[in-house]
Amino acid sequence: MSDFYVHESSFVDAGAEVGAGTKIWHFCHVMSGAVIGSHCTLGQNVVVMSGTRIGNNVKIQNNVSVYEGVVLEDDVFCGPSCVFTNVTTPRSHVSRKGQYERTLVRRGATIGANATVVCGTIRGEYAFVGAGALVAADVPAHALVVGVPARQVGWMCRCGERLEVSEGVGRCANCDLEYREEAGRLRSVDP
Repeated sequence: MSDFYVHESSFVDAGAEVGAGTKIWHFCHVMSGAVIGSHCTLGQNVVVMSGTRIGNNVKIQNNVSVYEGVVLEDDVFCGPSCVFTNVTTPRSHVSRKGQYERTLVRRGATIGANATVVCGTIRGEYAFVGAGALVAADVPAHALVVGVPARQVGWMCRCGERLEVSEGVGRCANCDLEYREEAGRLRSVDP
């Protein structure tokens, strides 16, 4: 008996690693060589390819494919039908398997529903990608990005609330964490 849950309609191939307390729901496929941490949730119709790494407490909603080269650190949230890529110039008649690019989604980041993340980019810690955004460049930690192409429109707290930053200082109205903005970056003053 395993210490994680897999719905009877899903497949976890031999050679895949799945952490304790993880739940894999309907019609999912986790391929050999994939590594999934503990206490994760994979919604309906999620595919996790070989060569991917998913941290602890990651939530992947319905209809998401996590392709080889994608790394999701702890506490990442992937909204329904968000899209990852792993090749920048795909052609069906040209094999690009040796050209997969790495995409790193840092701890606590959120990727909204139907957002597209072009490979070779980094989402910073606690960054927030709005629903439907097209992200083709790195996103700084705590940045809120929206649109096509994605552009930064603000800052987000660790707890997921939008921050009001004035004269380089912001305090979260929800959890009271304080932040400082310096040189286009936001950092927490609190531990």
